Amino acid sequence: MAEPHPRMRLDDTFAGAIRFSMMAALRDGVEMDFATLAHVLQANDSAVSKAIAALSAAGYVVSRKGQVGTRPRTWVRVTAPGARAFEAHVQALRDIVAGGGPEI
Repeated sequence: MAEPHPRMRLDDTFAGAIRFSMMAALRDGVEMDFATLAHVLQANDSAVSKAIAALSAAGYVVSRKGQVGTRPRTWVRVTAPGARAFEAHVQALRDIVAGGGPEI
């Protein structure tokens, strides 16, 4: 039986550009506050909030709430399962670009 095409290893959770970009921005254990994340992603608060909710529901990111002075803040970081899933997704993309599909 032929090897499955690498696209079969893509994770639909990362299909959205904001979610994909968020995971890339939070690589290597980086924790970022909401405002900085929105700035880095050049996305509005609603889009960032929805991306955090989707990634959090998948168990790929966690957020924590706190305060800086009197201002509420939310920080986001990638979980270990999220980091593994993202790396697998990126590898599948690399394999697709490299023509890693089945031989014809």
